[in-house]
Amino acid sequence: MSPSARILQTLALFLALASPAASHTPTAASSSPPSRSSSLSEWRSARATYYAAADPRDAVGGACGYGDLARAGYGMATAGLSESLFERGQICGACFELRCVNDLRWCIPGTSLIVTATNFCAPNYGFAPDAGGHCNPPNKHFVLPIEAFEKIALWKAGNMPVQYRRIKCRKEGGIRFTVDGSGIFISVLIRNVAGAGDIAAIKIKGSKTGWLPMGRNWGQNWHINADLRNQPLSFEVTSSDGVTVTSYNVAPKNWIFGQTFEGKQFES
Repeated sequence: MSPSARILQTLALFLALASPAASHTPTAASSSPPSRSSSLSEWRSARATYYAAADPRDAVGGACGYGDLARAGYGMATAGLSESLFERGQICGACFELRCVNDLRWCIPGTSLIVTATNFCAPNYGFAPDAGGHCNPPNKHFVLPIEAFEKIALWKAGNMPVQYRRIKCRKEGGIRFTVDGSGIFISVLIRNVAGAGDIAAIKIKGSKTGWLPMGRNWGQNWHINADLRNQPLSFEVTSSDGVTVTSYNVAPKNWIFGQTFEGKQFES
């Protein structure tokens, strides 16, 4: 073997021995390999428009199921997403940073805005994507409350070019579970989710059952048919980046439909 080959072999052996072994510390949250939502993503191009609620009731509802956005803790820092971004509702709860670009007349310099995905901007196929069909595929479009829009641009801007990126969500308190339904039909709305913000899977457990996977009904409403009455409820929540948080005995044995319970939280 030549001297240069021996040097390369020795270097490869040294690097292999120097690599730290994988370690595992038991915690409430475990993670799988990071994905696009586990850290800041790159800036991408989109456009944004705004709406002005003529009635306070206009801020209630939405395709993610959060209901009254103020009472749910989202306030005006929210956005409706076009079909190309909405991912059939799985994106609900994800957080984005937006900044105005390419227009010195209307952009407010040095500003950005953080919003949570709470609604869907439906396509309007009566118009072309570049001629009024703002939310038509393949457009990437955000519809903001005017109170949010005016943090990055003047309202006169109208349909504004922006840049956006996924960021981790920061939330106060734990994940909130609102339990609704009737009899053995159980529907759970999940909100106030930190970290990735959007939920990929959820399991529920009573004191007399094992872990039962729930199905996505719509937005962040999940459902199951199971008799879990008169049992404390635990939840296992997995976000889109593969991280799982388990909250044991969140709801007491005497829980009733319509109540909201607070569990553990993802790191942000």
